[in-house]
Amino acid sequence: MSLLGAPVLHAPCETVTDFGAPLARLVEDMFATMYAARGVGLAANQVGEALRVFVYDCPDDEDLRHLGHVVNPRLVEADGLVVRGPEGCLSLPGLEAPTERFDRAVVEGVSADGAPVRIEGTGFFARCLQHECDHLDGLLYADRLPSRRRARLARGVRRAPWGTPERHARLAGPVS
Repeated sequence: MSLLGAPVLHAPCETVTDFGAPLARLVEDMFATMYAARGVGLAANQVGEALRVFVYDCPDDEDLRHLGHVVNPRLVEADGLVVRGPEGCLSLPGLEAPTERFDRAVVEGVSADGAPVRIEGTGFFARCLQHECDHLDGLLYADRLPSRRRARLARGVRRAPWGTPERHARLAGPVS
């Protein structure tokens, strides 16, 4: 699992052009990794692959389960109320911070076999879709935090068993 500070997490991912067996294996491996880490979404760069792919198994606010993957996703709509809610990340394990996200999101892309995909989410699932799209653009939820909350999260990174000075410095720098 790529953690805060890994270069692959902080750069935009590449468009997928090969829809063969390696992509299908990547999607399968990403689901296994997400479940092992007890997450609800996972972007390819979190497992060291700089490709525009993410998987999800995430409930919405009505507890309806959404399960799938998307290749070359684009966030085409994000609207509705702006809701501040707790957000965590498998690349910052054990930490979370109140993060503002829209209450509705629509993502378009394709499946691993190239079929068109359109995913619409509300509530917690909309948060997940926006979070994973951010990953593929080289952003972490921490990049969206105001400086005071970001500094608080940086202290958490410093105390975390996986925290290093480099990872702490990544958060403590100026808000992007």
